[in-house]
Amino acid sequence: MRIVVFVLILANVATAIGVVYARHEHRQLFIAFKHLERERDELNIDFGRLQLEQATWAESNRIDQVARNRLGMAFPSADETVVVRP
Repeated sequence: MRIVVFVLILANVATAIGVVYARHEHRQLFIAFKHLERERDELNIDFGRLQLEQATWAESNRIDQVARNRLGMAFPSADETVVVRP
């Protein structure tokens, strides 16, 4: 009878330790999860900013301005245009 009681007490203690360990592990994983969520949100904000910046740099007016000012490009005049027909 004593052996059965001892085994039950031992099983009870082992189960309690298992529960404490599982809760601790859950807390650690939850903290890591929240950290990753926060990092994901920050990356999404940065991605949105970069998309906006890309759209700004790719505007046709901006490209035309850079082509004229930095590269010295201009539309050819009518007498400089040659039409090639097959």
